[in-house]
Amino acid sequence: MTLSLEAARAQAARDFDASVARLCALLRIPSVGTDPAHRADTRRAAEWLARELAGLGLVVAVEETDGHPVVWARGGSGRPHLLYYGHYDVQPPDPLAEWRHPPFEPVTEEGPSGPRLVARGAVDNKGQLMTMIEALRAVRTSAGELPCSITFLIEGEEESGSPNLAPYLRRRREELAADVAVISDTTMLGPDRPAITQMLRGLLYVELELAGAAVDLHSGLYGGVAPNPIHALARMIASLHDDQGRIQIPGLYDTVRELDPQQRQAWREIGFDVEQFLGAVGITRAEGEEGFTVAERLWARPTLDVNGIWGGYTGAGQKTVIPARAFAKLSLRLVPDQDPETVLARLRQTLEARTPQGYRLEIRPLAAAAPIRIPAESPFFRAAERALSQVFPHPPARIGCGGTIPVVAMLKEELGIDTLLIGFGLDDDGPHSPNEKFDLICYRRGIESHIALLHELGRDTS
Repeated sequence: MTLSLEAARAQAARDFDASVARLCALLRIPSVGTDPAHRADTRRAAEWLARELAGLGLVVAVEETDGHPVVWARGGSGRPHLLYYGHYDVQPPDPLAEWRHPPFEPVTEEGPSGPRLVARGAVDNKGQLMTMIEALRAVRTSAGELPCSITFLIEGEEESGSPNLAPYLRRRREELAADVAVISDTTMLGPDRPAITQMLRGLLYVELELAGAAVDLHSGLYGGVAPNPIHALARMIASLHDDQGRIQIPGLYDTVRELDPQQRQAWREIGFDVEQFLGAVGITRAEGEEGFTVAERLWARPTLDVNGIWGGYTGAGQKTVIPARAFAKLSLRLVPDQDPETVLARLRQTLEARTPQGYRLEIRPLAAAAPIRIPAESPFFRAAERALSQVFPHPPARIGCGGTIPVVAMLKEELGIDTLLIGFGLDDDGPHSPNEKFDLICYRRGIESHIALLHELGRDTS
């Protein structure tokens, strides 16, 4: 079939208010997948999506896993075959006191770019997921059929690391076979400045436990004699960076590719607004590895951060103890060609070598995901660039992402397909923070962009 881009976009415009209402209905479901108290709510979100997709004429199933269910849907015919991925689970809304409104009662507020929806899940990922569904709705309503084959894969465990997704992909490999995956769970440079994410950093997340004495000790009786794990662990962690911000793990940079001059120049020219990016969260000065721009540090350089550190007594008042144990959580963001298992082995070797005599160190890996580099030479990538150029006043930039989307690596490993990462979030959306929001101009342009992508891919991929 030949899809009329103008007719489909006109239909989306006529239906936009209704599409916002549908998004608000989904946002009202408190699908906090990590909280057992919201298990029924999380399933309710899956069933809501299944009904919406069935209403678009797709064959739909809510399929069980060892955790939350996966929503699978199929429709259309012919090539190419697109696999749309999204997730319906959301982060916990805490701290509740910092929300201007109840987190699961979406509110429209005015912002610099016009009205925005404020609610947990507004941008991560319910709003961006709905851009795909609403695009499909506009295409089906205006054209009566889809220009190619479509499969939806929507999970409910992304915010907890997708522990049951890989087994599901292996079990349903034939039904999920596709030419390319499409994910909207990333950002762009501004409401008028689209982007396609070409690089994703990987992740290694570990918990450290450093033990000294068998029990907590009286600091008056043992102070100056007994080992203090908090002191020792703090010194060990501090030794993992030098004064220039470079990570001090031998061999860590062996496989890190140096950025070529053309890539560095392209990133300088995209107009990444450092002051706005940092200022939106109250940062006045960038830290990190010297010799690299903020964009390069975020997108193309490995990092190591302490996500939490604790031990001893932290309650009200005083308790003069030398703690028996100290704990810390560390995350390393990895760049293409770094292997999480190799990095874990090097981190372990480094920390064990720096553990002072008289202490016992335990390193517990909690999560790992490989970094991703997406080829820009594919016909699908070029079609996405053409599609975005038809919706936005500026051409799309090719950017990196400092975060990790484990499913991209899973789809490549289990199904052998690359992913188009076309996101419509903004840097100030606050996806894991109180007052998460999604600008409605971004929602509208997201819907139009997915319509344009279907138009481009349904026409040809040459």
